[in-house]
Amino acid sequence: MSYFDLVDFDHHEQVVYCSDEQSGLKAIIAIHNTNLGPAAGGCRFWDYSNDADALKDVLRLSKGMTYKNAMAGLKLGGGKAVIIGNPKKLKSEELLKAFGRAVNNLNGRYYTAEDVNITTADMAIAHQETPFVSGLEGKSGNPGPFTAYGTLLGIKAAVKFKLGKDTLSGVRVAVQGLGSVGYSLCEQLKAEGAELIVTDINQETLDKAAKELNATVVGLDDIYSQDVDVYAPCALGSSINDESIKQLKAIIIAGCANNQLAEARHDQVLKDLGILYTPDYVINAGGIINVALEIYETEYCAKTATSLVENIYNTLMQVFEKAAQEDLPTGVVADQMARDIIANGHK
Repeated sequence: MSYFDLVDFDHHEQVVYCSDEQSGLKAIIAIHNTNLGPAAGGCRFWDYSNDADALKDVLRLSKGMTYKNAMAGLKLGGGKAVIIGNPKKLKSEELLKAFGRAVNNLNGRYYTAEDVNITTADMAIAHQETPFVSGLEGKSGNPGPFTAYGTLLGIKAAVKFKLGKDTLSGVRVAVQGLGSVGYSLCEQLKAEGAELIVTDINQETLDKAAKELNATVVGLDDIYSQDVDVYAPCALGSSINDESIKQLKAIIIAGCANNQLAEARHDQVLKDLGILYTPDYVINAGGIINVALEIYETEYCAKTATSLVENIYNTLMQVFEKAAQEDLPTGVVADQMARDIIANGHK
């Protein structure tokens, strides 16, 4: 099958395969759309089962970044990068520099940043080879806290719309994934009075959540069936699928993971079940909003970034209300809103 016929290929402007024999770098950079500005999106380092899975991931993630940046009101297009392999074995200064050179070869069409298994320190190494890196210490820094804060606001918007509650006090939230963003979200949820049920692959992190946040810990496969108000996917994508949907008791899905729906049709499935889905690329835009100030080359201000992140609440309310008025799934509505913004940017 031609790459152009792949389900996840969405008229991407450019897909670049990067290889460096000396460092062992194997990466894919996907630029989805630059109508609104240069493509921006993080780089994740993951041990994919095969190259096809890596390609699928980077295609989906880059498209999501286009829509995310559009809905966040940013003058940025969408792009993403994936480095293929086990980061514990392969990550090195030489490899990160090689990745930086690959980014530099795109001459500003793509700005990279940290993502899964890539830190701000890693980006600083890549920055030695290219100026097209964001999320650096001393500038916008780690975007994770802003992603977590935006996700908190998104959950509050969904709870307000679906449950009519102005606070999260007593709201039960099942959080899947306690990485840096997921754990920060849990801390903020706890501070808002929410009751937490959590799962993760890292037992040490689970023990910490139980002790510090009074969270109830459950198994990886048990998180879906918890009797909660909100299911918050904060790990890798595709956790909303045919099998998990059958188990859900939550009436709201709102989390910081990318590509939460395994297939586009699950948007309609959730609507039919009366479950409010909070489009992932809208709720988790806090990080890129923070990073954008650095890309714009303005004087970075955390207060300004926080203020911009707070718009996520209002944007989601618009999506929820429009979806209700038109009797459409929230994801369909958000996609169309994003496409309209992107089309106007091209004009």
